[in-house]
Amino acid sequence: MPNCRPSVSTQAKDNPAYMNKQGKGHKVVVGLSGGVDSAVTAWLLKEQGYEVVGIFMKNWEGDDDSEYCSSNIDFVDAAAVADVIGIEIEHVNFAAEYRDRVFAEFLREYQAGRTPNPDILCNAEIKFKAFLDHALRLGAHRIATGHYARVRQNPQTQKYELLKGLDPSKDQSYFLHRLDQDQLSKTLFPIGELHKTEVRRLAAEIGLPNARKKDSTGICFIGERPFRDFLNRYIARQPGPIKDDQGRTIGKHVGLSFYTLGQRQGLGIGGIKAKGAQRGGGEHAPWFVARKDLEKNTLWVVQGHEHAWLQSTALQADDASWVAGVAPAPGPLSAKTRYRQADAACTLSVDSEATFSLSFAQPQWAVTPGQSAVLYDGEVCLGGGVIAASQIGLTTSPLK
Repeated sequence: MPNCRPSVSTQAKDNPAYMNKQGKGHKVVVGLSGGVDSAVTAWLLKEQGYEVVGIFMKNWEGDDDSEYCSSNIDFVDAAAVADVIGIEIEHVNFAAEYRDRVFAEFLREYQAGRTPNPDILCNAEIKFKAFLDHALRLGAHRIATGHYARVRQNPQTQKYELLKGLDPSKDQSYFLHRLDQDQLSKTLFPIGELHKTEVRRLAAEIGLPNARKKDSTGICFIGERPFRDFLNRYIARQPGPIKDDQGRTIGKHVGLSFYTLGQRQGLGIGGIKAKGAQRGGGEHAPWFVARKDLEKNTLWVVQGHEHAWLQSTALQADDASWVAGVAPAPGPLSAKTRYRQADAACTLSVDSEATFSLSFAQPQWAVTPGQSAVLYDGEVCLGGGVIAASQIGLTTSPLK
């Protein structure tokens, strides 16, 4: 059957993202994931006059028949969207690149006792490198994804800037902070100007088949499966003691790689009480992972969310990546040390080309080595680095 152009309401046409007709004569390749965000992205670009081609990226192999990996279902959804919009779609396998550039680093970090963020590395190495290179080979002028972020070119510096998405509850600039000038110059984020509710409404109004599809969570190679079960396939267990802030051995861990700072669930010590409700929390307060001592294979835990060992006043980061190509000037900025965290006032010190330090006006909770510290100047994402260490607001160390 021929493709039928979906009818569009007056309300949808009044949207500024819809009205912009700048794409005429330009080819853009859209990463179609099967979700509603990328679907609306493709539709908006088609309405703006772009020649749109969809690409479904397959980044993981081995679990296609598993209840935890929805790759096959997602491709069917993406193909259905392409059919409704009236664009071509190509299925491209980036699994080898993903395993070499993302998954191998993911395992190395966990084996070293850190907690990496593979979504950040996937964006830098796959979606805006391997995928971008493929799109350019197809003759595309630009690529587009369904991320809630924005790009603009500063008229004074001519530099491209990465901006937060206008929906504060969905902003994904944190995951994109490693993109460089060349990548940003070839990237469009159409839904960065919209709120999620508007995206859902548009999808319903134009009759997209996935308008009500639930947002995916996590990354495909883990999906909804128990995280520890997944790591068991690749990382050997090395049990050791669990100690509290008084030095008491109160349990046994299965291996430091299987825990992360701030973790509350799965510790196996819920029925144990600390003496006298010291240093945050009462006798019945929950336990949290506070530190991991790889040398002694010891997991340190504390009781109470506000315990001082969970509060960091400063951090050091390495593997720095700056959107502008150079580090921002030292001084007051704001930062996130984890996704969905509110911006925290901080002072930046640039230690070298690849390292920097942050000191915070207010202590930050469970600052985790391996995660990213991302810097902001208002709505502009400046870049960031991988957290190497943090400083707690105590003179006593939990690693004694």
